[in-house]
Amino acid sequence: MSDNIQGHDVAGGLDRVLVLEVARVTEAAAIAAARFRGRGDEKAADKAAVDAMRKELAKVHVQGRVVIGEGEMDESPMLYIGEELGVGDGPEVDIAVDPLEGTTICAKAMPNALAVLAIAERGGLLNAPDMYMNKIAIGPGYPEGILDLDAPPSDTLHAMAKAKGVPVSEITACILDRPRHAELIASVRKAGAGVQLIPDGDIAGVIWTTDPKETGIDIYFGIGGAPEGVLAAAALRCIGGQMQGRLHPLKKEEEVRATAMGVTDIKRKYNMNEMASGDVIFSATGVTDGSLLDGVHFRGDFAETETVVLRSKTGTVRRIKTSFRMIGTKAVP
Repeated sequence: MSDNIQGHDVAGGLDRVLVLEVARVTEAAAIAAARFRGRGDEKAADKAAVDAMRKELAKVHVQGRVVIGEGEMDESPMLYIGEELGVGDGPEVDIAVDPLEGTTICAKAMPNALAVLAIAERGGLLNAPDMYMNKIAIGPGYPEGILDLDAPPSDTLHAMAKAKGVPVSEITACILDRPRHAELIASVRKAGAGVQLIPDGDIAGVIWTTDPKETGIDIYFGIGGAPEGVLAAAALRCIGGQMQGRLHPLKKEEEVRATAMGVTDIKRKYNMNEMASGDVIFSATGVTDGSLLDGVHFRGDFAETETVVLRSKTGTVRRIKTSFRMIGTKAVP
């Protein structure tokens, strides 16, 4: 007897077959973007990833609706909010996308560019406009309530150090290297903690907090994209951890758009479960080599990828290495 009905597990939640389907989507986007590594053309790389992701999503047996899209802040091509994707004969799902997380680092062939996708049962992902979000995140193992987006960074760092049983000097924060973070960086260093600055790619930065022994990152601070915030929350929902986020509009027009999308309190602090709830599946495929994943490697007639796929219902973490035969310039699953 089949263990799913109309795309859902009998026990509830999304069909586990979708785990591999979303992996195929991010693999296709990563391969497409990887052809533009180091070429200095961010928009071309992003467009290639978007086109490949849209094409693959059209094959997935879901009734999908994009609730977190990308591209409006930097005028890149986008999978737009409200776009309907999928074959249309499966479960109703929310989709959050970042076809190329780290357009600049891909264009410069720097580490940690990713193709990222999350899906959740309808209503499971925060429907936020494409603007900035102030974020704070840690991995599992800390007492609930240890994070407060409004607390001074020094208070949070000392609380973490106490919970971990180490001096603050052994805590490292990941922060985007941006002028807007100068005061934050100074505060973290003044508290005695270390700072690892990253040029881009804050989804990976949040995920790094879940394995500090391997990555050296204990906490993520700072202002980045709201789409990336929801995607990072989706990943943490699967692995474990804590996160808070607050929309950070830069102009009145963004507040108006947020209101039109149902945001009633622009100053609201969202926790992880408010940004991503229900059964969530998250997939990321490396575009360039990085701390989280290997990038795409082209070897003769083959393209090799590495993908991590997470599911909140089961807590499953899958790492998938795939070799695709290339026909012309296309990868054939």
